[in-house]
Amino acid sequence: MTAGERVAVRTRALTKEFRGFRAVDSVDLAVREGSVHALVGPNGAGKTTLFNLLTGFVAPTSGTITVFDQDVTGRPPEQVARCGVARSFQITSLFETLTSREHVELALQGHTRDGFRFWRSEKLLGRNRARVDDLLAQVGLLPLADKPVGLLAYGQKRALELSLVLAVDPPVMLLDEPTAGMGIEDVDRTIELVRRIAVGRTVVLVDHNMHVVGSLADRVTVLQQGRILAEGTYDEVRNDERVITAYLGEAEHA
Repeated sequence: MTAGERVAVRTRALTKEFRGFRAVDSVDLAVREGSVHALVGPNGAGKTTLFNLLTGFVAPTSGTITVFDQDVTGRPPEQVARCGVARSFQITSLFETLTSREHVELALQGHTRDGFRFWRSEKLLGRNRARVDDLLAQVGLLPLADKPVGLLAYGQKRALELSLVLAVDPPVMLLDEPTAGMGIEDVDRTIELVRRIAVGRTVVLVDHNMHVVGSLADRVTVLQQGRILAEGTYDEVRNDERVITAYLGEAEHA
């Protein structure tokens, strides 16, 4: 990281223990503002736990987390979100009978005080129509806006989830396996989608697909057994002997 570059997310000596097992072990991480930063590693490396720590779903045993120099260590998810952090989840969780438009309308309403004024919801939802259409257009779903989500293809559902993250206009987005379960065509479309929505934002992503990581990441952090094994550009880490050994070791025991 060069002088003058701002850090969006930083951890210092971040540690999480579960009954004596260290899932995350003294991790020092610095995510540069405006970058796409990937977290990769073999199964059980601590990626998901680290993700949950960064978003407040798990409290650390020790260490600190800052977002734009604001200490968010141990804060619950809703407070971390108010600091500008939004995340997607690996497992799709949508309402199958609602439309894409209704999902985004509810997401927009839920992040204002009007979200509690359910008796005025129809009028309030109508106010957001232009913003809803813009968000759906960003992820390529505007032509399907009024189609029940249960009728959408899997890749379209993942795109909708990204629009829900965008609805809060977060400066920091954490994407957990955004291409999980997708076919090749959907993966390539999602890469282009993430590339577009990453403009002007900081993105931290976890993905097992190295094609995705290599296509998107400015910097890659490789985790193994809860610790940082290597860090650098995609080309640097993929040629690191320690990384090669870690992945080959996983393959041999699969």
